[in-house]
Amino acid sequence: MFVRTASERDLETIKTLLAETWHATYDAIYGVERVNEITAEWHSLASLKARLTRPNSEFLVADDGKKIAGMAFAAATSDGKALVLHQLYVHPGNQRAGIGRLLLDEVEQSFPEARTLRLEVEEANAGAIAFYGANGFVHVGATSNCGADQSGIPALIFEKQLG
Repeated sequence: MFVRTASERDLETIKTLLAETWHATYDAIYGVERVNEITAEWHSLASLKARLTRPNSEFLVADDGKKIAGMAFAAATSDGKALVLHQLYVHPGNQRAGIGRLLLDEVEQSFPEARTLRLEVEEANAGAIAFYGANGFVHVGATSNCGADQSGIPALIFEKQLG
């Protein structure tokens, strides 16, 4: 498995990976219909394509040459000192194989000026919370609008000091 920058030809596969991962993770929390709504909006091809050209960002995939098993998207603040991990998802069939760690390592290495890495996690997502805790993140707060303005989705905020 290797990590590389995503390209436009990967977007349909990434969209499918995100839908499958979200359903496996969040159907029991939000219900199938709400997960369908979220993935249709947040993971549309247009939304994914916009990330490819976003300044001060990195859009990555974990690829074994045959299959994309995970993805990550992070963006730095304008001064480059803080980094926000917007997405890090590994297909359910590939979880607990070190792929998330590979993606996280590459995100951190892609932004050498960053001193803080911040992310949001659904508070019922125990697997993600354990993963981030094991990788040096600490709980620093909460939001009632995870991922987007007025999403209405509560989340915990975690940070990790870099450098």
